[in-house]
Amino acid sequence: MDTILTASIPSPSLQAPPARPAASRLIFIDNIRWVMIMLVLSMHAAVTYGGHGSWYVTEPAKLGVLQDLTFLTYQELLQSFFMGFLFFIAGYFVPGSYDKKGPARFLRDRAYRLGLPTLLYMLVIQPLTCYYVAGLWDTSAGFFADYQHYIFHGRFLSGTGPLWFCVALLFFSTVYTGWRLLFPRVTRFERPKAFPRTVVLIVLVGLTAMATFLVRVSWPMGTSFYNMQFCYFAEYIVFFVAGILAYRNGWLSALPAAKSRRWGYAGLFGGLTVWLLLITFGGGVKNGASYNGGWHWQSLGMSLLDALAGIGISIFLLGLFRTHFNIQRRWAKFFSDNAFAVYVFHTPILIAITLGMTGLHWLPLGKFVLATALCIAASFALSAGIFRRIPGLKKIL
Repeated sequence: MDTILTASIPSPSLQAPPARPAASRLIFIDNIRWVMIMLVLSMHAAVTYGGHGSWYVTEPAKLGVLQDLTFLTYQELLQSFFMGFLFFIAGYFVPGSYDKKGPARFLRDRAYRLGLPTLLYMLVIQPLTCYYVAGLWDTSAGFFADYQHYIFHGRFLSGTGPLWFCVALLFFSTVYTGWRLLFPRVTRFERPKAFPRTVVLIVLVGLTAMATFLVRVSWPMGTSFYNMQFCYFAEYIVFFVAGILAYRNGWLSALPAAKSRRWGYAGLFGGLTVWLLLITFGGGVKNGASYNGGWHWQSLGMSLLDALAGIGISIFLLGLFRTHFNIQRRWAKFFSDNAFAVYVFHTPILIAITLGMTGLHWLPLGKFVLATALCIAASFALSAGIFRRIPGLKKIL
C-alpha cells in the first residue's frame, strides 16, 4: 500500500529538476497521509459518542445543545476534506506509477495493493468484528453458521467497512487506465506550472458544490450502496483528478504560501459562516432531512459548505505541511510506516475500547477525546508489534 498513498518519488523524466532533492519535497505529503488516517479514527469515535453518522456501535446519550453542536461542527468540517485529501494523495501518485509500469502491471499492482487488504477485511476482519467484538450477529447458531450466511447470502459484498476507500480507489485507477489507453499522449512539463488562479478555484468550488447537490437528490447523506456513500463521491472524484493534475503540472511546488493561507481562511471561516447560517435559518434538527439531500436549499447550502471548506482547508494544509512539516524524524517515520495497517485494523480496536468505556461516566465529548487517543496509541502499537510482523501481511500493509 505504500506505493499507493506514500510519498514515493516520481520518475525523473516526468519532473523538472527540483531546487532541492525530490525526496525532501515529498515527505510532507507522507506526513499529511498519516495525519488524515488519525483523523479517520477520530471521526469514527465522534460517531460513536455523537450519534451522527453510521458506525458499528454507538453509545446512546442525551447530548446538550453545546455538545451536540460541537460534534456536528467537528464532523461536518472534517468530512469536508479528510477522505477527499486521501484521494488527492492517491491520485497524485497514479500517473507516475502508470508511466513506469504500463497498464497491465499498473492494474495488477493496484489489484494486489488494494484488493487483497479489502478481501482481508471483508472475509476476516468484518465477520470477526461483527460477531465477537461488536456483538451485531446472532450468536445462538455459532460463528461458522453465521459466517456461512454472511458469505452465501452475499452480505460480504457490503462488508468493506473503512476499506470502501480501497474499492473506490481501485475503480478510479481502472478508469484512469482506460483513459490512458484511449488517450496515451501526455504532456511532460519541463518546469512547474503556476498554481490555478483564484477565479479558477472559485469556479471549482461552485461546480463541486453543484455536482454534490445533484448527486444528493437521489443519494442523500445517510444512504449507501454496498457501503458506498455516493453523496460524497463528487468531491472524491474532483480531488482524485486534482491529484493527477497536480502531479502533471508540478503544482505542489508552485503553490504560493500566501495563497494557501488565504484559502485556509476562506475554507475554515467561510465554511463556518455557511454552517451557522444553515443552522440559524434552515430549521435546525427539526428539518434534518432537508439538509441531507433532495431539492432543498438547505442541501445546496450543505453542498457548498462541503466544497468550500474541503477545497480551502486542503489547499491550506498543503502549504502548511510543505513549509513546516517537510521532514520525518523517528516518530513521524513510525506513524508513516504503520498508517495503512492502522487504517485496516482500527475498527475492532476502537469498538473494543469504546465498549470497555461504557462504565466510565464522563461527558460524551470527554469520552470521545479519550477513545480517540487510546485507539491511536493501541492501533499503532498493535500494527508495529503484531500485524505488520505476520508473514504475508507486511507486503500488503
